[in-house]
Parts: sequence; structure tokens; C-alpha cells
Amino acid sequence: MHGLKEFLKDSYTAYQAVANLKKILLGAGFTELNEGEKWTTEAGKGYFVTRNGSSLIAFRLGEGSYKIVASHTDSPCLKLKEHAETESGPYTRLNAEEYGGCILYSFLDRPLRLAGRVVRSTETGVAAEPYVSDRLFTVPSLAIHMNREVNDGFKPDRQTDMLPLFSLGKGELQELLGETLSYDLYLAPAAEPYESGAHGEFLSSPRLDDLVGVYGSLCALLAEDTAQNCVIACLDSEEIGSRTRQGAAGDFLVSVLRRVALSQGIGEEEFLRTLSESLLVSLDNAHALHPNRPEKCDPTNRPVLGGGIVVKGHAGGAYTTDGLTAAIVKKIFGGANVAYQTFYNRSDMRSGSTLGAIGLSQMSVPSVDLGLAQLAMHSAVETMAKSDFETLVAGLSAIFRAKLRVTASGAEVE
Repeated sequence: MHGLKEFLKDSYTAYQAVANLKKILLGAGFTELNEGEKWTTEAGKGYFVTRNGSSLIAFRLGEGSYKIVASHTDSPCLKLKEHAETESGPYTRLNAEEYGGCILYSFLDRPLRLAGRVVRSTETGVAAEPYVSDRLFTVPSLAIHMNREVNDGFKPDRQTDMLPLFSLGKGELQELLGETLSYDLYLAPAAEPYESGAHGEFLSSPRLDDLVGVYGSLCALLAEDTAQNCVIACLDSEEIGSRTRQGAAGDFLVSVLRRVALSQGIGEEEFLRTLSESLLVSLDNAHALHPNRPEKCDPTNRPVLGGGIVVKGHAGGAYTTDGLTAAIVKKIFGGANVAYQTFYNRSDMRSGSTLGAIGLSQMSVPSVDLGLAQLAMHSAVETMAKSDFETLVAGLSAIFRAKLRVTASGAEVE
């Protein structure tokens, strides 16, 4: 749990998450590959490759079908615009816009850290590097004395109410950043993860969605020195629809898999056949039964904190799970004594989506949507059960260990 808390605390944006993943993988003996260079790989060894500094794919080479776990490195926050300084009387504020679907009021009066990446000029061109400020910022709310109806319903104006306070008097962002040509900078919640509950059973933190999935898949990959083909894809841009070159709608995952196959002397026919026999786990958290609003959950599929891994379904295809892929993971989990539960939205509520359904537009592979139950999704601070993380790692490890071959009418699972 200590490793998870440190990862959550230090991974303010996708850029910091990938930098932290790289450090862990290199320490575990994985070899970094570069998309612009020729790849040479060996069976039994671990490799990873990054794209845009905000997405990472790591894999151990083995035999049989691919077991792929895909999660996302980004989380809702505020993103800084260019020419960000805007004066307001004696103050300077930062002009920012919403990134992803935030619970906006939860970002008010919170410590926010400026983080992401900056792009600087070099003698030979430009260079991008991760950036984290040593300063905190806040978006101040309006006092109740100036908005007496605030507790009767408050809808923040994104341009007026959500701008962070930068300085007293005229402030220059460039003084904080140094000389830059451009940047991708965000104001991310800086609250540290904390344990709560009568027995310390809950974990509350920014970015549980979906850094718990990212770190959980990493732990499972490192824990299993298996002879199977195991892949984790930690992809950016899910919170804004995944339609970037580093997101699930880009070709990053299928390109890496195809290049790995080529480096092993596997032709296109065998590669496509192997994909059809493989399993993609789209890993993103699920809504838990809310103690204050139980009526918001489906009558019969309402996961709870501490209830184990959530298998998510949706008739409209928002989640990729079908009867076959659900049965595959249930069989694997049952054999490994891993607790699981199911989630569906109420039929009268609109569902969110995950990177699984978008990723399938790039490659054809049987897929299932899994996650952990959490409260306050897309808040500046979210809550989960600590025990569920151990269950997640155990479940993903069991998937990676499994000898699996999906067929037209079922699956062979050992």
C-alpha cells in the first residue's frame, strides 16, 4: 500500500506517472525501446516503450496468446492555457480550462500543484521535459455571505469561478517556469493520500481513477515471472475521449504488438490469429454503492467497497464485456480465489465509457471491462477500500499466469 500511496502522490499528471513508471521498470531490469529505432527482443525478457512522454506500454515476452491490461494515466483537472496570466484588480490569476469531466466544486479551496511538461529551445531544436512546480495554488470560492443561495445549488462558471489565484500584484509565469517555448501544464490536486475509517480501511486520494489501475497492472506484471505474453498499456487522454496519438484511439498499442511480433519473426497471419485468441482487459474504476444515495445504483448490480474486482457490463457497448469474456475472467478469478462483483448502470442513467471500446476500433481482440469500486469519481479526492487493491493485483496476476486461448465458441483456460 505504501508504494501505491507514493505513486498517487507523485504522479500529478500523465507525464509524472510515466516518468515514475519508467523509473520502476528500469529498476526491475526492463529494457527501454524507442519507436524511432529498430527493435531486437528476446523471449523471457521485459521491455517498455513510451509515446509523447505520457503513455507507456510494458511487456514480458513469452508464448501463447497476449494477456493485455490497458489503463489510463490521465485524470480530470484544470489545464493551463497559453498567455495564462490575467489580471483582476490587485491580483493575477491563471487562465485555465477544464480537462476531463471534473466535479468542479471539489477543486475549490484545495491545494493545486502546477505540473505536466514544458518544451524548451535547444541548440539543435526543442526538448520536452516533465515539470512540477514547488509552489501550490488555489481556486478560492465565494464566501457564503456573498452568495447566500450557495447551499441551495451552485453551478460554477468555468471561465469566471475556476481560475486559480497566481500572485498578489503582477505575476509572470515565465519566472516560475524558466524560458519555455510552450507547455502542457495542469493544475492537479496536491492533497496527499490518506487512510480513514474506524479501522483505517479506506484510502482517499486524488487520481484513484485510474492510477490505481496503472499501478496495479504494473505490480502484477512485475510479480509474475511467467512464460506467457503479458502486456500493460498505460495510455493517456482517456478522460477527453482517447482521440490522440498517445490515446486508445491512436495506434500505439497495436503498433507495439505488431513490432514485437516482427522482432520475433512472427508474420502478419500468425499475429492476427494470435490476437483473435487473446484477451484485452480494459481496466478503469467503477461506481460503488453510495452510502448516502443508494437509489442511484442498479437494483441488482451494485458493487461495494471491499467487495473485490468489478466486472462491468453495458448493453450499449460502453463497456466491452460480453458473456464469454465475463466467464473467462470469472473462471480465472474463481481458480485463484479472487473476489469479484458486477456493475451495471441504472437503465435510466447514461453510462460513461472506457478506453476498451475505443481501443477495439484499432484492433480486434476479445475484451472485458474490469475495475475497482470507488466513491466520488472525478472529484479532487476519491475514495476506495484498501483491501480491493490487493485483490486487484491478485486477479491481474492470475490473468497473466493463465494459459488462455479464446476460440470461436469458447475458450481454453488453464
